[in-house]
Amino acid sequence: MFDYDSELTRYHERLRRALDVRPGDRVLDIGCGTGQTTRDAARAAAPGTAVGIDVSGPMLLKARRQATSEGVWNVSFVQADAQAHAFPAEHFSLGTSRFGTMFFRDPVAAFANIGRALRPGARFVQLVWQAGERQEWHTAIRAALRGGHASTSSGADDAPFTLTDPDVMIDVMAAAGFTTSDVIDVHEPVWYGPDADRASVAVLQLWTAKELVTDLDAASVERLRVTLDAHDTGDGVWFDSRAWLIIARRR
Repeated sequence: MFDYDSELTRYHERLRRALDVRPGDRVLDIGCGTGQTTRDAARAAAPGTAVGIDVSGPMLLKARRQATSEGVWNVSFVQADAQAHAFPAEHFSLGTSRFGTMFFRDPVAAFANIGRALRPGARFVQLVWQAGERQEWHTAIRAALRGGHASTSSGADDAPFTLTDPDVMIDVMAAAGFTTSDVIDVHEPVWYGPDADRASVAVLQLWTAKELVTDLDAASVERLRVTLDAHDTGDGVWFDSRAWLIIARRR
């Protein structure tokens, strides 16, 4: 099964350092998935708290189980859409998202809703992907599975790349009531598995689950295997990638 937390290990550390959670913080984690970022924030915030929100029930079930297993007592998870959820007003001292904001239908309205949950002056620290053509994991795997045609795109395939322009992001955040203080170019590799065999299984599960590929033939599977072999460093299968680390403050 594809392990999203392991894939983003390098980015997770960059986000954690930039977030700089302090004891007593109340942290809001948008699009928390299985809750790694939320649990780490909760540990750093104690005796404060961290709340993760996501639309996926199965992911949140895993997040709650993992929090219990790790003994993280000051964390909670909410299944809801952050774009419209009725957060308590001005409750949180810090907000974050690790690749969870690119799917907003109306980014200005969504960030404004999140902003209402933050205290005036609170920081919101997020990672968003840069353009799809700057993501080797996107271009190389897509080319392998689609007969070498990396430029062919679909709406589902390109959904993670809706906030790739930093100038647009600054304007969106301003319209939502934030002042952007920093936009940092983050260049880190992503991990797809300990070896090409297991990476191949993970990739096929992920892309099939998202209905990005159907009816794969043997040639496509072989092209994928060749691509993964070429990226097997002996310390895992790694692909190049780039993201923006955006630090804003609620006005």
